[in-house]
Amino acid sequence: MPTRNIVAKPVQKPHPPICMACSRRESIRRAARHRVGALVFGFVEASQARVRRDEYYQIIKSDQCVPIGHSVNANIATLNGMMVHENAEEAMRRGLDGFKFFGYSIAHYAVYGELRPGRTNLWRRFQAIKDDMKETLGSGSIGQPNTVREHLMGYADVGIDQMIFIQQCGINKHEHICEAIELFAKEVMPALKEREDERTRRKVEELAPYVEAALRRKPPSPELSESDIRMSSNWHRARAFYR
Repeated sequence: MPTRNIVAKPVQKPHPPICMACSRRESIRRAARHRVGALVFGFVEASQARVRRDEYYQIIKSDQCVPIGHSVNANIATLNGMMVHENAEEAMRRGLDGFKFFGYSIAHYAVYGELRPGRTNLWRRFQAIKDDMKETLGSGSIGQPNTVREHLMGYADVGIDQMIFIQQCGINKHEHICEAIELFAKEVMPALKEREDERTRRKVEELAPYVEAALRRKPPSPELSESDIRMSSNWHRARAFYR
């Protein structure tokens, strides 16, 4: 990547952590080999997530791991649909169709669908088949606060670092999304945060020698030559304007 100024400056120092979107197990392995975070955009239950998590960290600790960046971001995240309500049936009514539509639309674009821009109506097609979509992996975070909390604890217990939530798909209402976020923060998040500091401390201590060894394996970056630092086109345009 050419030398560039970043504006506005990122909050993290020395820089934001690098992550990689992963949809297959091989891409998770690649993320581990490069020592970047794995954002696993696939629907797996906690037991399956554990297998992927174990494989990711096994590679992180192995000689295969050579960081692509100047630091290490050992982190694995996965994906769930989320809609929290005190009434389980209302949570499903508000959130399940949108989550199903997310999966349907991804499969349509990536696997089997044919799209005529401005003509193909995916929502209408989805309405015709949605009741036949029996398997809804990743929908465990749609429900009452206590069931969602228990569901997410299962991922935390197998060592998944983060959960990414899908809410804004289909015709989900903005006010329902905001209500779910507020209820999640009040009833679900505190129990998950209770153990987070201790879990993070143990993880950092466990990985420290492997991080140090991986950084030693990284080849030194070549010195930046002055010719690599070029005048940007915007600067040229600004100079022309002020002349």
